[in-house]
Amino acid sequence: MRLRAAFLYFILMKKLRWQILVVVLTLIVVAVLLLTQQPALNPIQPEPASGGIYTEALVGSFGRLNPLLDLNNPADRDIDRLIFSSLIKFDSSGVPQPDLAESWGVTPDGTVYNVTLRSDAVWQDGTPVTSDDVLFTISLLRSVNSAFSTDVRAMWDQVQITRINDKNIKFTLPEPFVPFLDFLTFGILPQHLLSSLTADQLSSSDFNLAPVGSGPYKFDHLTVENGQITGVVLTVSDKYYGQVPFVEQIVFRYYPTADQALAAYKAGEVLGISQITSNLFASACSDPNLSCYSSRMPRLSMVLFNLGNNDVAFFQDKNVRRALMAGLNRQWMVDNLLQGQGIVADSPLLPLTWAYYSGVEHIGFDPDTAIAELKAAGYVLTPDGTVRTKDKVSLSFTMVYPDDPLHAQLAQSIQQNWAAIGVEVKLQAVSYDSLFADYLTPRTYQAALVDLDLSRSYDPDPYPFWHQAEITSGQNYSQWDNRTASEYLEQARVVADMNIRARLYRNFQVVFARELPALPLYYPIYTYGIDQRVQGVQAVPLFEPADRFNGIASWFLITRRALEQTVQPTVLP
Repeated sequence: MRLRAAFLYFILMKKLRWQILVVVLTLIVVAVLLLTQQPALNPIQPEPASGGIYTEALVGSFGRLNPLLDLNNPADRDIDRLIFSSLIKFDSSGVPQPDLAESWGVTPDGTVYNVTLRSDAVWQDGTPVTSDDVLFTISLLRSVNSAFSTDVRAMWDQVQITRINDKNIKFTLPEPFVPFLDFLTFGILPQHLLSSLTADQLSSSDFNLAPVGSGPYKFDHLTVENGQITGVVLTVSDKYYGQVPFVEQIVFRYYPTADQALAAYKAGEVLGISQITSNLFASACSDPNLSCYSSRMPRLSMVLFNLGNNDVAFFQDKNVRRALMAGLNRQWMVDNLLQGQGIVADSPLLPLTWAYYSGVEHIGFDPDTAIAELKAAGYVLTPDGTVRTKDKVSLSFTMVYPDDPLHAQLAQSIQQNWAAIGVEVKLQAVSYDSLFADYLTPRTYQAALVDLDLSRSYDPDPYPFWHQAEITSGQNYSQWDNRTASEYLEQARVVADMNIRARLYRNFQVVFARELPALPLYYPIYTYGIDQRVQGVQAVPLFEPADRFNGIASWFLITRRALEQTVQPTVLP
């Protein structure tokens, strides 16, 4: 019995040891699994924190800090963008976004716009922003003493404005006009501080030296040296209704030229440069501590043809115009005359906007094709081989251009390109004022090298420059008389659906590229520099230089360390 009991005990213990071993192994596996499921400590990540001072070398000089008076002073507009707000703002692709206007609606017939102001919008002195401020600002804008153009004032004279209540306004238009939102981007002024002033008194008001706005930054003080204003200091506004910026203070210092602004950066006086011109691009952007941000400017350089001038009737032949385009080495002009600071253009609309059609036909530099097209059109070289003629009419004309070094170089390059395909161009330099007053407006020119300035034109509407109705007294200086293109432009002005408008503008661009009533050359590039210590900066297409501050709320100089915990999942076999 004892032997049998001992044997049974031995068998039992052997089984228990195996069970214990299994339990131990199971516990080890479970422990490993639990450990792999524990939060893993990632590297410490820097996060933006409030504080810091950003100092920028602003190319230009102080004028008046007032959004109704800064139209001709980019340096003032840069600062005003941070102090003041507008009803509507536009993003980098030209899509309208709320600002002081919380929302807006349009009646089905497209003639009435109802705008609702933000309930939390206040002036930097704590006074609420109301409809009365908007009406007051528009009354100043409409005045004959306003700095706004005659066309803008005339447009506002046709708009009936109705105050519904403190936060609601109704704009009634005489006819549908979808680009109307583009006219709501002016900075709003505080009525309670300026109501006693007329438009002509506004320009000399002390308000322009110590403004009060409703934007992300408020005016702090001016810096003055030897009786001259040398800078402006702004501090972040604690009353701003939008995202409050991280950078606590912005200091602007004025410099007469971009060269001096760059020198100030290299001397450690500033962290940013408002503009890096093409001649400084290489030296500035070779600095390892300076980040250069380049964006397309809202401008288009073109060669205009006077299609209504019978002295150069050959311009009316689209095959001649297309041959002239093929004979232009536009990329060489951008690379060598602009030091690469430009984008070759194929459309009269700005790229990277919602209305731009990237599939438009591109005509590259091809002098052999240009010569073949001119021959096909009946133009043959004269015996001396200098110019092509047809029916005793020579391909010879005069091109006027702005009298400055860059346009002189461009004009000479164009002249040489076209001489190589048998087209004679006589150059005539004129002042900017004379170019428009004496040549474009009276339509007395033959060809003209011009810059089409689309600054602050957020809506892409090209109607004023290319519609038939603008041929006689408008801005259709080429006198392009194309019914199909005009119909596309007409419809795009009255259809609110952005997708339909984009299709209409695509069709217009296709017609334009096929007909080439003018030759697009390039879109210039605007470059500014910011020290690498300033983080969160992003380059976006510009409608004016001040747009570089559209993302100011994301800029930061100071960071805090945050220990993030993230669960790393285990993949079992």
